[in-house]
Amino acid sequence: MEANLTGSEIYDILENEIAQLKILPGEVISENSLCKRFNISRTPIRSVLQRLQLAGFVQIVPHKGTIVTPISLKLASQWIFQRMAVETMVLRDFITISTPADVARVHYCQQLLQKFVTQMNQKPEQLDINEFLRIDLSMHRIWFEITDKLPLWDNLTRPQADYSRFIRLDIVGGRNVPDVIAEHQELIDVIETRNFSAIEPLLKRHLYGGVRRMGGDLFSEEYQRFFAP
Repeated sequence: MEANLTGSEIYDILENEIAQLKILPGEVISENSLCKRFNISRTPIRSVLQRLQLAGFVQIVPHKGTIVTPISLKLASQWIFQRMAVETMVLRDFITISTPADVARVHYCQQLLQKFVTQMNQKPEQLDINEFLRIDLSMHRIWFEITDKLPLWDNLTRPQADYSRFIRLDIVGGRNVPDVIAEHQELIDVIETRNFSAIEPLLKRHLYGGVRRMGGDLFSEEYQRFFAP
């Protein structure tokens, strides 16, 4: 039982659990079970569920309950497009103003990611998806930080019903660890050689990698339950 939490705290917990695929698309979220879990009355729980519905994480269906929404590949793709468009410009600025110390920070993130290759090959079921994503995103965050555009980064990476779940599904389903690390190395090469013309095509390939890797599997029986028709 998790007690003495505010409605906002409960919202954050449930949002993260859905975004991290701990609660899967199609699952029914019971008001009664949430009331018991958080030791709280129905009124604040209903407010939390209404907020989750507004954010696209759930759908409240009369006489059926609250159902976790499927992932919309169309909406996830739009979020990828937005991130690609913004990050292309930010990375260009980063390359222009970055110092050797800034580039060294990028190298350090890459070194941290390398340890996941062996784990993915030997014991993929033990891969810490959230830790991998944290380090992955921290590398990209560096160029937003150095160019003084962190509010843009925070907006691009806030939990989102479709994109947040899709990238996590890609890690396990697409086994993207080696691809991501190889593409990060290409990004480092672009930064070090100041190859501005390579930024957009590389980021497009990198950020759309999940769609490319999973390909036809997106519509297979294994993944059908995750996605909207």
